[in-house]
Amino acid sequence: MPRQPTPDDASSRPAPLISNVADTALIFEGGGMRASYTSAVAVTLLRAGIHIDWVAGISAGASNAVNYLSRDAWRARHSFVDFVTDPRFGDWRTFLRGQGLFNAAYIYEQTGLPDGSMPFDWDTFRSNPARLRVGAVRCADAEPVYWSEADMNEPFDMMVRVRASSTMPGLMPLTSIDGIDYADGALGPTGGIPLDAALADGFDKFLVVLTRPRSYVKRPARLPTVYRQVFRRYPAMAESLLTRWRGYNETRELLFELERDGRAVLFVPDDMPVSNGERRVERLSAAHELGLAQARRELPSWREFLGLDGA
Repeated sequence: MPRQPTPDDASSRPAPLISNVADTALIFEGGGMRASYTSAVAVTLLRAGIHIDWVAGISAGASNAVNYLSRDAWRARHSFVDFVTDPRFGDWRTFLRGQGLFNAAYIYEQTGLPDGSMPFDWDTFRSNPARLRVGAVRCADAEPVYWSEADMNEPFDMMVRVRASSTMPGLMPLTSIDGIDYADGALGPTGGIPLDAALADGFDKFLVVLTRPRSYVKRPARLPTVYRQVFRRYPAMAESLLTRWRGYNETRELLFELERDGRAVLFVPDDMPVSNGERRVERLSAAHELGLAQARRELPSWREFLGLDGA
């Protein structure tokens, strides 16, 4: 006969995860190693016990999103700071072997395994009731694709989609899922800010984490012939690369308008001291500390906007 549950069994179970903000979309922009600065937002939200019920990310923002949903502040920081010291992180040698300047298969599909260098808390991620959107671009037609937690039934499903979202073409091999090639979601029409996904899901309040200073304006791409040569198999991708500057700037302008209307709170770096390809751990660590300092200053305004100022 099966053993009957006892009161002690119930009390020993972990409390179910809950979200305490349901009316706001949390959006993480991409930006490569600039996420050393903005991962501080994920860390600060987690330390403050702020659990938002809808989260989207593209490229490095996808890593921030899944680390936030696994409620792992250590991994949120480590992913964009100390991890660069791992000798398997990638360099020109892995690039020449066809693995990418950033060794994508290792970074996204191996480190998060239980015996990997940066284990991912899959159980917490799966137990989190929040909804997730991870954005990439389908190479055949350069159309944006958003995956949700429903597409992630096991760890590899999540890892390969975050990899696809982060695949910088030319620097990393394209990511294939079910025989379809995908590349960095930053090549899509919003330029790497998944505001369109939040709007499509009906949100009208937004907490948005940007990776460029407020004065930044993206310029048209140079060397269009080179892009068309690199993407001769996928001409739609070449055209997307050449025009994404316009969509990126338009998305930022819309966000600034939403901010003026009181419908968005934007985390905009006071300064961005690192580039998307930064590899020096001391500079990444300093950037993270700057991000933490800014996030702590802005936390009270986040609480007020999210309706948690009395919590």
